[in-house]
Amino acid sequence: MRTFILSLLPTVLLFSSCAEYGKVSYEESPKIINVSHYDPKEKQRSGRSYSPSDQSALKANGAHGLIARCAKGPELDSKCSDFLAGADRQGLLLGSYYYLLPGTSPSYHAERFINRLREIKASRGIRADRILLVADIDTNCRADEIVAFVSRVQQLTGKYPVVYLENGSAIRRTLQNATGAQKSILRKCPYWLALYSNTNAGLETPQKLADASGVWNTWCMWQYGGVWWKNGRSQPYNYRGGSWKTPKYFGNLDRPTERNGFNGSLEELRQFWFKQSWVW
Repeated sequence: MRTFILSLLPTVLLFSSCAEYGKVSYEESPKIINVSHYDPKEKQRSGRSYSPSDQSALKANGAHGLIARCAKGPELDSKCSDFLAGADRQGLLLGSYYYLLPGTSPSYHAERFINRLREIKASRGIRADRILLVADIDTNCRADEIVAFVSRVQQLTGKYPVVYLENGSAIRRTLQNATGAQKSILRKCPYWLALYSNTNAGLETPQKLADASGVWNTWCMWQYGGVWWKNGRSQPYNYRGGSWKTPKYFGNLDRPTERNGFNGSLEELRQFWFKQSWVW
């Protein structure tokens, strides 16, 4: 949190900005879970669990939305349709992400993304009329590949996808060196950041990470809880700093999850999802 002091003759005014950690604290931020065929992770403690078809434990622990992986490059995610159908039964906000790999046709993958979601909607009887689209960008993708993917998604759906980026120096350099025209298009895509630690100098907070992108000056979602495979098990990593001293696990779940907070209130989340989502 930044603090500013202004002297106006004998009066001193003190005010603060929550910009470093967003609009709300961890406790106030609406929570979204993202999943892939690697989920659910293995049990690590006592507590509640969930499955692709039964996500009641996620909802009971405060999840408001679920974003399921559609594909990673050429490989379709085997659990995407089950996760979306299960989340729909719980009344969760629906989202899906496509992991874009470098060196392939971005337009082809954008079309594949949208066609696959259309198939899922038609075949699984999903009631939700909207789904949030996300471009998960591999750190080695070029700026022109990213722009081509998000632009084709917009052409097909009328909506620019959210852009999700890992906290990596290679992708930051790519974005910083993008052309003005490329940055202009990318700014139309809301930014979903990943930050699990405040120990990286100059990138300690989500606002600093957004500033370092060279593209965005704000963010819509923060993946504060990640899960890595290490020493034969899923290892949770979660941010602890400022107003975001987050717990190791999500509520009383018995296993790690990849977790995100929305930058705003629950009503603002609903408004964002309604405005940004594709009517599929």
